[in-house]
Amino acid sequence: MEDRKLTVRAVERALDILMCFTKNNELALTEIASLIGLHKSTVHRLLTTLEDQGFVVRNKETEKYRLGLKIWELSMHLSQSDDPAIRLLPAMEALRDRLGETVSLYLRDGADRLRIQAVQSNQGIRRVAQVGVRLPLSVGASSKVLVAFTPAADQEELLNAADWPESVDRDVYRQQLAEILEKGYAISIEEREPGAAAVSVPIFDRNGQVAAALSMSGPVTRLPADTLREHAPVLMEAAREMGMMI
Repeated sequence: MEDRKLTVRAVERALDILMCFTKNNELALTEIASLIGLHKSTVHRLLTTLEDQGFVVRNKETEKYRLGLKIWELSMHLSQSDDPAIRLLPAMEALRDRLGETVSLYLRDGADRLRIQAVQSNQGIRRVAQVGVRLPLSVGASSKVLVAFTPAADQEELLNAADWPESVDRDVYRQQLAEILEKGYAISIEEREPGAAAVSVPIFDRNGQVAAALSMSGPVTRLPADTLREHAPVLMEAAREMGMMI
């Protein structure tokens, strides 16, 4: 039983190492050890195994690690029929072509939102949205959409969590959620990122549950509040159509 616990712990630690690369493309041994709170010798042994199996690659010049081709190989075997990032891509591209701005798709993952798909604007000045980025639920139009349409008990658990940022007033946030529920969409202007504006709407699946948040974003110079509100009905209609696909 003890050997089994040690084996499971080693797997958990190896997965923790891989998850470090969700926010950084390359990391040094000391950086990884600091991020997951383990001694460098332990992390080095795990990295050696991951490197041998092709899950990470070490840059011999910088001595930094990055994800290996084995990760890409695994991702190619994801079920495309069940993956909303794949299934909704054509509809997202059509929406981008209609509105001329970057369109993104987000899922909630615990206390974060994860961008699982993005279609970049073709305009010279645009907001570039990277797929795989993890963002907090405390700020941003898409974050509030994902929270607003969840049960009240779930909202309160999030708001009362110890890691809720002190800079975000809980009562103001609750009021914003109520307004989003009434209107059916959320807008944000330079709330998370200077110079950026966004409007977001929920995508409901066939069971009436929030499956994702659909967002359009771009420079605030092109997307003042009035323009965001004008685009909201277009996003809501697109979201209704997307909801029938998942």
